[in-house]
Amino acid sequence: MTSSPLLTPAAAAPATDAFLPRFRAVRHQTEALCRPLLPEDTVVQPVIDVSPPKWHLAHTTWFFETFLLTQYQPGYQVFHPDYAFLFNSYYNSLGSRVNRADRGTLSRPALHEVYAYRAHVDACMEELLLANLELPAAFAEVMELGLQHEQQHQELLVTDIKYILSTSPLAPAYLPASTDAPVAAAPPLPAARWLPVPGGVYRIGYEGEGFCFDNEQAAHEVLVPDFALQNRLVTNGEYLEFMQAGGYSDFRYWLGEGWELVQAQQWQAPLYWVQRPEGWFRFTHHGLRPLDLNAPVTHVSFYEADAYAHWQGARLPTEQEWEVVARRYRPEATTGTFLESRSFDPQPLPADADPDQCHQLLGDAWEWTYSAYHPYPGYERAPGALGEYNGKFMLNQLVLRGGSCATPESHIRLTYRNFFHPDKRWQFTGIRLAR
Repeated sequence: MTSSPLLTPAAAAPATDAFLPRFRAVRHQTEALCRPLLPEDTVVQPVIDVSPPKWHLAHTTWFFETFLLTQYQPGYQVFHPDYAFLFNSYYNSLGSRVNRADRGTLSRPALHEVYAYRAHVDACMEELLLANLELPAAFAEVMELGLQHEQQHQELLVTDIKYILSTSPLAPAYLPASTDAPVAAAPPLPAARWLPVPGGVYRIGYEGEGFCFDNEQAAHEVLVPDFALQNRLVTNGEYLEFMQAGGYSDFRYWLGEGWELVQAQQWQAPLYWVQRPEGWFRFTHHGLRPLDLNAPVTHVSFYEADAYAHWQGARLPTEQEWEVVARRYRPEATTGTFLESRSFDPQPLPADADPDQCHQLLGDAWEWTYSAYHPYPGYERAPGALGEYNGKFMLNQLVLRGGSCATPESHIRLTYRNFFHPDKRWQFTGIRLAR
């Protein structure tokens, strides 16, 4: 989930001290997410996709140190000469680094030393921002990217912490649940409504002032045939019907690669679902909780989303269709679930929600599309190391849209293009049907 920065030319670079409140808030948010953890929790890496929380804390700090302090703070000396090797993620132009799969082997620096590193870089960054030096426009672009980059890692922290804790036989809770009472058996939501959209030439991609990632540009026109999109996300209850109908044992619904994966991994349900004699449960940030049938289904791969769509006689939308609907139905008029809610779970749509509105477009769950992650027409990589931030990943991945319950609300836009390989399930990935 990465891209290169862009401040559109019409957006004037702000004074450096204007960044200070946001810098403090973003850095505080990251540490607040790690506060409920024990030190032992912060070094675990169960699978290659999941990075230890301690590594996230250090890597986001390394980003500010490497791309801002060493470039713009006169006389700055790096906090530790080996941290570039330990906490570089994938920037080949900046030298060698620890392999991604080996981040969990780093017992040192200790957690308290990583927090000392953060405090040092934060103090130096505040000094730089308050100095209001006459810095080139590139500073504002990279500063903005640093904030957006850390927000991306906040979402990764939420999902990585969930995966880490789920691997413990003790099923520990990240935060205590507000109540131990079982989920009330609410009536099923009304059937999802199909929202028709006439075919035509539509414009997609980012336009306007302010920040976007380079993969959101350039804005361009696309020809879209007539289609319809459902007005809400698929629920746990609806997905459970697919499971009970034998969806995981019938190859007819599955793409070939997906069917091979189902058999090899013995998938029988979305990630984190657990069946007990009394019913289905899900591992959550609050421990093992009864399955809420009306909440959006999440932690499904593209293969599972596509199989469910085939079972329903439907399909997944393209990213062009998704954005056309998002522009048409103004998702800012509805309330989604974001990181700030601290629910760490998508929430059920109210039963009385307007059936003529398209709900849950922003927040709750990233929506798989049937669009390959390719560059838009006219895309160019940024120069230098930041050119590695996005362009080299434009192969063998699929686009997701809309953000999730772990996405900071200020981070998401209608044009935001997330991307993952089709087998990934540890993010809050969900389903919306098209036809």
